[in-house]
Amino acid sequence: MPNMTQTKTPMPEQDPKVRARNFEEVSLGYTAELAAEEAARCLNCKNSPCVSGCPVNVRIPEFIHALTEGDTEGAYAIIRSTSSLPAVCGRVCPQERQCESKCVRGIKGEPVGIGRLERFAADMHMKNGTDTTERPAPNGHKVAIVGGGPAGLTCAGDLARLGYQVTVFEAFHTAGGVLMYGIPEFRLPKDIVQKEIESLKGLGVEIMTNMIIGKVLSIDELMEDGYEAVFVGSGAGLPRFMDIEGEGLVGVCSANEYLTRINLMKGYKEGYDTPVLKSKAVAVVGGGNVAMDAARSALRMGAEHVYIVYRRGEEEMPARREEIHHAKEEGVEFLNLNNPVRLVGDENGRVRAAVLQRMELGEPDASGRRKPVPVEDSEYELAVDTVIMAIGTSPNPLIRTTTEGLEADRRGCLVVDESMMTTKTGVYAGGDAVTGAATVILAMGAGKTAAKSIDAYIQAK
Repeated sequence: MPNMTQTKTPMPEQDPKVRARNFEEVSLGYTAELAAEEAARCLNCKNSPCVSGCPVNVRIPEFIHALTEGDTEGAYAIIRSTSSLPAVCGRVCPQERQCESKCVRGIKGEPVGIGRLERFAADMHMKNGTDTTERPAPNGHKVAIVGGGPAGLTCAGDLARLGYQVTVFEAFHTAGGVLMYGIPEFRLPKDIVQKEIESLKGLGVEIMTNMIIGKVLSIDELMEDGYEAVFVGSGAGLPRFMDIEGEGLVGVCSANEYLTRINLMKGYKEGYDTPVLKSKAVAVVGGGNVAMDAARSALRMGAEHVYIVYRRGEEEMPARREEIHHAKEEGVEFLNLNNPVRLVGDENGRVRAAVLQRMELGEPDASGRRKPVPVEDSEYELAVDTVIMAIGTSPNPLIRTTTEGLEADRRGCLVVDESMMTTKTGVYAGGDAVTGAATVILAMGAGKTAAKSIDAYIQAK
């Protein structure tokens, strides 16, 4: 019998006061009993509307049905047939705007906890399962992947399953992209990411690190070296700033730099000599998931006060509701309808205050959201010693400026057609390098589309 409870089965979490001072995972995951209870809420709809909301087309009702029968390995195999990173997606995908938004159970209550069940199946496999993946027979063709983030890893995995010799060229010293440098340990443990990557290596994917394409090698040189196609999944790692007075002061940095020092360079661990700002009061400017990650990380790094400064209201914040909720529980203070207009330094050149101006919402702008309008004579000082800018990123120009024939739009994003091919024949692109900063699952969807297109392109030659 289906479980007709209208709310999701709660997932155990660390106590907010405890977790706000450690980097251990916040959500503890389902037990087998809790997973079975939640799986029983699925109606196993014949037309599977949830699948249409998934960028990588996970066969959701099938894997959940396997869980109702206690077959966790079968559930994992079903997920893995279309997704290269199940344990990652179960943790960081915005399911509430994708698969779960299509769930029939959401009409009269909460949708099925699809992400929580995906995480459970993947975690059980990592804990108890054995990887029986057989390396496909080689088909004699080589493809290069530039960037070892979600888009590149997905494209690599799908091509490897088709027998291609795939090499991933990663600029950092370890693969994973934003999964390693951007998303904090308390949301996505790094050993989980590395286990997912190891499973791709089992398919035959080769990963070369410390390879900055555009410096060490060019895309043209890769193609001259026998790679019949190249996929560019280099992400969007170039941070944006506000261009206001005082941004050059000590104590002002991008969220990208702050999170990279903490996550990839292990700045939160004793014994690592990675420099990270020691702060008492931190202002994080922005309202997205990256802003929440930076703010929650600053608390864990010892800050006494952490503020989110966002020029629109809470309803307009692009961050996941879950992340906002967790940040509030942990003690992050929200200053909505406020915007920095300048930063003030002390006698040593370190920021001592952010001058904020109160805002109100006016008419909708081009994006459809109500435009924030300054309130006259409303400026005031907020005492802080660190300001973290989390207002977006754009693609690094290195690849497009070192590759002839590769066009980009005014934002610096590579131009692609429906097949994900760029303006240079044989070169494909996807993920943040094309869209600008977006979600992990959308990048993975782009990687899947590109893999299909690359296969069709090479087989037609």
